[in-house]
Amino acid sequence: MGRVTERRRVIRIRDGAVSTRPDTLVAEEPMEIRVGGKPLAITMRTPGDDFALAAGFLVSEGVLASAGELANIVYCAGATSGGTAGPDEAESGGGGNSYNVVDVRLADGVPVPDISLERNVYTTSSCGLCGKASLDAVRTTARWALDTSPDTPVRIAPETLSALPDRLRAAQRVFERTGGLHAAALFTADGELLDIREDVGRHNAVDKIVGRALQQGRLPLSSAVLMVSGRASFELAQKAVMAGIPVLAAVSAPSSLAVDLAVETGLTLVGFLRGSSMNVYAGEHRIALDAAATTG
Repeated sequence: MGRVTERRRVIRIRDGAVSTRPDTLVAEEPMEIRVGGKPLAITMRTPGDDFALAAGFLVSEGVLASAGELANIVYCAGATSGGTAGPDEAESGGGGNSYNVVDVRLADGVPVPDISLERNVYTTSSCGLCGKASLDAVRTTARWALDTSPDTPVRIAPETLSALPDRLRAAQRVFERTGGLHAAALFTADGELLDIREDVGRHNAVDKIVGRALQQGRLPLSSAVLMVSGRASFELAQKAVMAGIPVLAAVSAPSSLAVDLAVETGLTLVGFLRGSSMNVYAGEHRIALDAAATTG
């Protein structure tokens, strides 16, 4: 199994003084996701929670929505550092195992996604999903509609939102050693931490969170708040919607397309969440605002 961190020798220069020392880096390795033995996607990720990552990715792709739709997930034997073995070798258990190829088996009756050259997905740690045939292919129909009623049960106070970035950072164990990981965390509307995952890619951290929820039978996450480090891209907004998460908060800016999707689906989208300052781009009905304090 790949490690979350690795050690590398570096030359350190401080105020003209030169020294050598080991440095702790976050690990980054490719992982191929197969469905029923057929390759579907390759993602660059930090090893760990690989099965949850695969499950969460398939939730965001509209393939899975409940634990009952997932038969099992296994590592493929025969996938070595020299390349990926063919089906015969993998099934026979020949060769080594880099733990970088997982195969998802769907439950009977669950439709297998269209796996074609145009449909194959490649994701990177920096930009996430790349290579889909068109923007229409990115938009995926959610299994659950977000509650857009003004009387929605999810209401979160600005003061609670303001505390989430610090709670997220405090729970990032690997970040403290490497400084190179993003994180995604689930909170209750009262600010209680439910789960946190780290990864070199923001999208992977969210997939790991969502995948664990699916495996535990907790989808949709209709009462949760998703907090992410970095920016809020369209892809992260879509992953929140696909998991039934009503509130997405980010420490940095959202993209215009993420805002469009939030407005379209009823997602509450908060950006630039820093200290007591934040911007609410959509879904303000879930923010417990003092009406007398709001201005035009």
